[in-house]
Amino acid sequence: MLLQTVEQETGAEPQWTVLWLHGLGADGHDFAPIVPELLRPHWPALRFVFPHAPVRPVTINNGVPMRAWYDIVGMDFASRAEAAGIAESVEQVEALIAREAERGIPASRLVLAGFSQGGAIALATGLRRHAPLAGLVALSTYLPGGQAVAAQRHPNAVAQPVFFAHGDGDPVIPVQHGLASAQALERVGFEVAWHRYPMAHQVCAQEIADLGQWLDRRLAG
Repeated sequence: MLLQTVEQETGAEPQWTVLWLHGLGADGHDFAPIVPELLRPHWPALRFVFPHAPVRPVTINNGVPMRAWYDIVGMDFASRAEAAGIAESVEQVEALIAREAERGIPASRLVLAGFSQGGAIALATGLRRHAPLAGLVALSTYLPGGQAVAAQRHPNAVAQPVFFAHGDGDPVIPVQHGLASAQALERVGFEVAWHRYPMAHQVCAQEIADLGQWLDRRLAG
């Protein structure tokens, strides 16, 4: 069954899709207000798709059920992400990508974005893609499994450019984990645009402006 989504279209007959995954405990409404800040007047019509993650117990939050893309079983970044949950979420995201293809928007005109947990799933999905997406956006996040997982990427996956952004003062996912993930992707052939900002575990205006510029180049291409 497809995940429920919040959708916004910026014009009739969208030619591109931005599929955006929220963070732990949030939902698909979380990033919808960013759309007007991101848009450029000359862009083609876009469809923004913001899915709701399933509700599941989260171990580090005392097992309290909340919207989560995977269980977090501990604080060690090397092993904290539950592999079965990541695999399940990747399948659910792939189903949404397939639906966009059925609606006339192929993978080559779809950007997959995510914040925090959602960013981890965006990266995990992108690494497995044999049909490259238009780009990957990883905000305040990290790659579960790090270099070992990056080395297992599909050979075609490296055609996907990556916008990777992180806050210097992030207390949830310290910036060194984001940087190490960006470097792991670069080492296996990805083109990574790395940005860091004086902020915590959040997004900021300059980050959205920089992402808009990055998207501008994707849409023009």
